[in-house]
Amino acid sequence: MKKKVLVLTGGGDCPGLNAVIRGIVKRAKQEKDWQVVGSMEAFNGILRDPMEIKKLSNRSTAGIHVKGGTILKTTNKGNPFDFPMKNEDGSVTIIDRSDELIEKIQDLGIEAVISIGGDGSQRISQKLFDQGLNIVGVPKTIDNDLSATNYTFGFRTAVQIATDSFDKLVTTGESHHRVMIMEVMGRDAGWIALHTAIAGGAEVCLIPEIPYDINKVVKHINQRYEKGKGFANIVIAEGAKSLNTKIVSKESDETGYEHVRLGGVAYQLSEQLKAAGCKADIRETVLGHTQRGGTPVASDRVLATLFGVKAFEMILNKEYGKMVSYLNNEITTVSLEAATSSYNYVATDSFLVHAAKNIGIAFGD
Repeated sequence: MKKKVLVLTGGGDCPGLNAVIRGIVKRAKQEKDWQVVGSMEAFNGILRDPMEIKKLSNRSTAGIHVKGGTILKTTNKGNPFDFPMKNEDGSVTIIDRSDELIEKIQDLGIEAVISIGGDGSQRISQKLFDQGLNIVGVPKTIDNDLSATNYTFGFRTAVQIATDSFDKLVTTGESHHRVMIMEVMGRDAGWIALHTAIAGGAEVCLIPEIPYDINKVVKHINQRYEKGKGFANIVIAEGAKSLNTKIVSKESDETGYEHVRLGGVAYQLSEQLKAAGCKADIRETVLGHTQRGGTPVASDRVLATLFGVKAFEMILNKEYGKMVSYLNNEITTVSLEAATSSYNYVATDSFLVHAAKNIGIAFGD
């Protein structure tokens, strides 16, 4: 009888998830006594009645590494420790189903679990490991906000998508002598915005780590116009805020969604610029979920595949309670505890910020 490893994808979707799944399956195929199964929509597939799990084979995963999204689907509303259960009257009760989850996994004869997800997913992995589940993690986030790995797959694709969009805004901004504001993802960390600003040649980059002074931003834009450069381009992360405002967000009405919903800071910035005396025409673009979709770039496919291979080999070696990591050009492992102990913010004194400032990009500080 073959041993089983369960694979799941949790949290937001991300280019490269399918490449990880394929990497796991192809590596497992080299071992004659292992079978890979997938849970649909993270742990929800196990907790549903009837369960939604599927066998994963070379045939079912052939060619998926070039596709965005995840063939196992995903959710950020299925925390087994705070699971939303609908009552007959339509109300919702939050309950802890973690013991039930572990029991169901064991009843299926599953040896271990590979959880592909970001910070929130790996915190859940740590708690399940503490309760006795054999589990390993694979880091996934377009925000690149896990500190225990140099890069996460999906980040480079998101930056490429944002840069391609920014390049298009430069030409239309120049043609109309406008200030173009492009909002990108980045709830608490400004990695996508910062990389896009450098790659695209932005005049202004606003990130969560550096609260901006709107008067300094306007001064920088006005100086550009005074020099005869009749347009300006701004990249702003969705979690950015000025010295006098909070992040633009609203409470989610989605059952089980644990975060506030961000989006719209580009429009707030537009109004701030006008109020502070910016005379130029201003247009706003919010990229939103386009950054999560589409074909992963080659480097993300490679990194995701390496992560998948390493994750399965961690199962073979019984290295549970750990997460795959890319550190100093090596694929290695770190404990789940270490992986989630600190958040990967952009360091304001980093060479990346230093270089951006010294090529003329303003942060409003």
